[in-house]
Amino acid sequence: MAEIQSILVCGAGTMGAGIAQLSAVSGYRTLLFDLSSPVLIRAEQQIITQLNKLEEKGAISAEANKATYERIQFTSNLDLCKADLVIEAIIENVAVKKDLFNKLAALNGSKTIYASNTSSISINSLAEEFMYPHQFAGMHFFNPAPIMKLVEIIQGEHSDPTVITVLVEVAKQMKKTPVRCNDAPGFIVNRVARHYYLEAMYMVEKGYLAIEEADAILEAAGFKMGPFKLMDLIGLDVNYSVSNIVWEALQKPKRLMPSSLQKVKVEAGDLGKKTGKGFYNYL
Repeated sequence: MAEIQSILVCGAGTMGAGIAQLSAVSGYRTLLFDLSSPVLIRAEQQIITQLNKLEEKGAISAEANKATYERIQFTSNLDLCKADLVIEAIIENVAVKKDLFNKLAALNGSKTIYASNTSSISINSLAEEFMYPHQFAGMHFFNPAPIMKLVEIIQGEHSDPTVITVLVEVAKQMKKTPVRCNDAPGFIVNRVARHYYLEAMYMVEKGYLAIEEADAILEAAGFKMGPFKLMDLIGLDVNYSVSNIVWEALQKPKRLMPSSLQKVKVEAGDLGKKTGKGFYNYL
């Protein structure tokens, strides 16, 4: 299989922009695609700001900053979306993801590797009806992508083992710590982490402690971020969606029932930092 030289990132939200920055910093020719021009403009500004911060800290030189930025192309034209590796980071919706992957497959062919950054949707379900299922796998980064070290590499039922090996090597080139797993509800981290979020929300709902107390206690116990702060950072809509997917995939066990506390926030549009308000107020 050919060496990866170019990476297409689809979706220019916080996660997609972070992956694109990481890709360019790691030396790959990078294309960031989003249908929304305003979203692309915000992503470009986010990347410029982050690269400038790295330069100010001495983490990269002015020359490296300039070279990294020049490796990134921003586009809303799907016809330009061709690369050795595609990393999809769009909305957590099976139908929308499948439609995008099929369009990309028609443009790129059978030699491109196709990876989804989904946090919980089954890789096998996304590969259904895809014309190149052997070239398809999961590559799940964590937010913020340029900082968080772990990357889950998820092997689907039809994923070619060589594809998994290439994704592992790409993750290492990005100075990440790749972990391999087979397709399963929630993969590794989101399966284990459900209790961190759900038990904290259950205790708050029952009046055992306040949100601020829960975060303070768990941070004092060694966690870098309490569950409510972390949900606000991830996005309550994303976190709530993951909880529902894992709960339903495991036949709705009571211990994993999504929290009504979070549901109310999502329905009100209070999604965390990205909207200025979640469990905490950022306005």
